[in-house]
Amino acid sequence: MGWIVKLLLNALAVILAAQVITPIHVDGYGIALLVALVLGVINTFIRPVLVFLTLPISFVTFGLFVFVLNAFLFWLTSVLINGFEVEGFIGALLGSVLVSIISWVLDGIWKGIRN
Repeated sequence: MGWIVKLLLNALAVILAAQVITPIHVDGYGIALLVALVLGVINTFIRPVLVFLTLPISFVTFGLFVFVLNAFLFWLTSVLINGFEVEGFIGALLGSVLVSIISWVLDGIWKGIRN
């Protein structure tokens, strides 16, 4: 049950980010759910491998390269899903940061309501 709520909160985060950042376009709520699901799968299976492979450059940049990596994975999600578009690196960077922040805040609110 918890992962369903997390999926719904992440979909809401994607929709809110698309409303705030103009280079991000989501065609509907179903697409936002699909984006949340695919982004979750990518972050679960692909991101740890890429973080490990890019560890030297992340070390040199004091961890800031992880933002670039997150932007790439956000953009990759847009390539995989029709109806979800991310235009340019700045759009992907801002989108990945904003979705993370919104998701974190919504998750905190949900945990506060649940307790």
